[in-house]
Amino acid sequence: MFKVGDLVTRTSHDNDVIFKIEQIADGVAYLKGVNVRLCADSDISDLVLVSNNEQQDDRQFYEKIEKLRDFQRSDYFYIPGKILHVDGDKEYLNRCLEFYKKANVLAFGVYSKEDQMATNIEKYLEDINPDIVVITGHDSLVRNNSKYFSDAVKVCRKYQKDYDKLIVIAGACQSDYDKLIKSGANFASSPKKINIHALDPAIIALSLSLSDKNKDIDLLELLSKTSNGKDGIGGVNTKGVMTTGYPR
Repeated sequence: MFKVGDLVTRTSHDNDVIFKIEQIADGVAYLKGVNVRLCADSDISDLVLVSNNEQQDDRQFYEKIEKLRDFQRSDYFYIPGKILHVDGDKEYLNRCLEFYKKANVLAFGVYSKEDQMATNIEKYLEDINPDIVVITGHDSLVRNNSKYFSDAVKVCRKYQKDYDKLIVIAGACQSDYDKLIKSGANFASSPKKINIHALDPAIIALSLSLSDKNKDIDLLELLSKTSNGKDGIGGVNTKGVMTTGYPR
């Protein structure tokens, strides 16, 4: 018998995604992806139980942090860019904040339902004055939260029109990439309408936060750091936002 909190996969989808059961009602389980930003529902009969040790952890992403922080030391000092992360899922938000913390990057997290993001984000832009904004949560071709992400991006661009002075990363699983880019996002998901990892937006944000503000980003290399590369997230040429000083 399945219960809330169990980890499962769906037989009808070739057991491709590990989910956590959030709710069970009338023989239907309501699911949330463990590693991908995806919500779904399924008949109980279609589910297969997964053990805790089968789920993927974030080790591959934390290994990338060490490479990002491989600075020239001596007497130089470094000030990474400040991140505002607005997320429609509390668990994913906390996971991303822990990711930023391990890299010693200053990040502010805000939980907001997707349809309220455009209304909520302006006050945080003014109070925090971030270098990078992440706007993410849940999306799909059915849920269609891309409109709400797009509206929030437009608020960010009204606040700061210069793409290098405010980097905006927007979208979740299967989001409308074209809409988000046209709305003013520097980076967005999902060019191939696929699912993205919960940490993919954070990987982009952290990489930019730890990249020199006077140097252009290698766009293809940056996208390759994410779970599905250019199929999951795309973007425009931009610069980093980290300040380098001397002496320490």
